Amino acid sequence: MPSASLPAALQTRLCEVLGVRYPIIQTAMGWVATPELTAASCNAGAFGFLAAATLRPEEFEPSIVKVQQLTDQPFGVNFLMEQPGAGDIVDLIIAHKVKAASYSRAPNAEYIGRLKKAGVICVPTVGAVRHAQKAVQLGADVIIAQGGEGGGHTGSVPTSILIPQVVDAVKVPVVAAGGFRDGRGLVAALAFGATGIAMGTRFLLTAESPLPAETAKRYFAATVNDIFVTRQVDGLPQRVIRNEFVGRLESSNPLVTFLRALRSGLEYRKLSGASIQDLLTTALTLRRGEDSLTRTQMLMAANAAIFVRRAMVEGRPAEGVLPGGVVAGVISDRPSCAALIEGIISEATQTLATLAK
Repeated sequence: MPSASLPAALQTRLCEVLGVRYPIIQTAMGWVATPELTAASCNAGAFGFLAAATLRPEEFEPSIVKVQQLTDQPFGVNFLMEQPGAGDIVDLIIAHKVKAASYSRAPNAEYIGRLKKAGVICVPTVGAVRHAQKAVQLGADVIIAQGGEGGGHTGSVPTSILIPQVVDAVKVPVVAAGGFRDGRGLVAALAFGATGIAMGTRFLLTAESPLPAETAKRYFAATVNDIFVTRQVDGLPQRVIRNEFVGRLESSNPLVTFLRALRSGLEYRKLSGASIQDLLTTALTLRRGEDSLTRTQMLMAANAAIFVRRAMVEGRPAEGVLPGGVVAGVISDRPSCAALIEGIISEATQTLATLAK
């Protein structure tokens, strides 16, 4: 819970709803938001989300239990409602009394209803005002609104424009995402009307993150001009760091792209335990949500996680995808979660004091 010594401006509605000390959320990055990173974020006073979207079904429950062993603070689980085993994840979230669940694409009204009935706080991520309004209609308790500066799948509206729009459009607490890394950013988000910030790239580059050293070097070497949005990874707009692999995707002809997608699909099937039917179901779900996807992009969208895994798990940054927000271009250190959060809150406190003068 918030500290009595914390400035009133930083003791926001988000802290009350999530039962967290500081209005900061660590987002669930596939392959990165492990039990260790999630717990470290929570122990530092933030609210961490465990990434379940890239876990095998048999890893769901052990991962939740691991977080609970590493922290006594509330945390959340993030998953894709169209992924294989999504119903089982909902059951486990409820059974283990997880505080919150987050999701984005293809929200499932049945799953959301079950979570809310069990008292689980629903925290979807959106990139447009209409999506925020729809999410609230479906039962969202908190909205994470991510501006175009955010890493991974992202929209085109800048954070500074999107956040005030979403705040004005919904009644639930809004958390700002996309371009945040420090205390000044937290204060700016509060000025926009948000109740806190959500960060992915900044937590990606912490000591507790499992990011391989070789991959971290590529992030540290990137400038803001090296980070761009591509549709070639899975057909959806995705902000990544420019590298050799994405360069090949950008210049490949349709046949080469299809064959690459087919190979990665088979690799992902072996890794995840998903059946061919599972992959087809996921692809068709994505197709309904994004009518412009080609068959090749549908296939890539169903198994794009394998491209990310090469860089984020296997330490092959030139051979995979490096999701990252524009903020990656100005990050040059890898502090512990505790040091990161302490620095953000200290700077936010000082910034508020300066503004008060």
